[in-house]
Amino acid sequence: MLTVIIPWRSQPSRQSAFDAVVDWYRDNFAEVNILTIDSADEVFNLARCRNLGMRTVTDQNDVVVINDADTIPQAEPLRQAITDAKTSGVVHLPYTAYHWLGAAGTAEYAAGVHADDCDFTLVRGACSGVYVTTPATWWSHNGQDERFRGWGFEDAAWFVAHKTLLGEEPRRHEGRVFALHHEPQLREGEQYDANAALMDQYRGNAADAAAMRDFALPAQSSESAS
Repeated sequence: MLTVIIPWRSQPSRQSAFDAVVDWYRDNFAEVNILTIDSADEVFNLARCRNLGMRTVTDQNDVVVINDADTIPQAEPLRQAITDAKTSGVVHLPYTAYHWLGAAGTAEYAAGVHADDCDFTLVRGACSGVYVTTPATWWSHNGQDERFRGWGFEDAAWFVAHKTLLGEEPRRHEGRVFALHHEPQLREGEQYDANAALMDQYRGNAADAAAMRDFALPAQSSESAS
């Protein structure tokens, strides 16, 4: 049984993307347990949702997928990542190319066009969307920093912490993921600026594993996943 954790707070513009992700997993895995996770934060906290989801997994060596509610992987790279994540001790990213389908590509996908053939924009340096890991590996580098709120930077900060604390970047598998269109989040404002400043601190600690381990420790929330 594959467990898939999807951070999710219902919004009308995101519902169709979420439904497409759920349908993809049910079409491609005979046994899949899909867990939708939200936190009590007024502003959606993606990092906390990912951490809360990982805390629901009782066996620390079980391989789970943390999948954004708008991102569809390819089956074979994902299956290989699941196999390798059992013993690697690092997080796996089942893609080397991140395709943002945009409004046009998403409409094509909804109309039945294969994801590989949909209009897209290539997002260079992407490190989000789909993670494959065990709880033991996730917590070995402190999970994700719950001080990031709203949109922005929690993935990039996690990527830096992973490399610093585990000695290598997350391992990629040749393939693609496909991010579906929805109403975008604002990339401005006080919280966005705070996230950017926190990201700068991650960069500043990138060469010092001891400092990074102390700095990147996520908040130990006592709330239950919902």
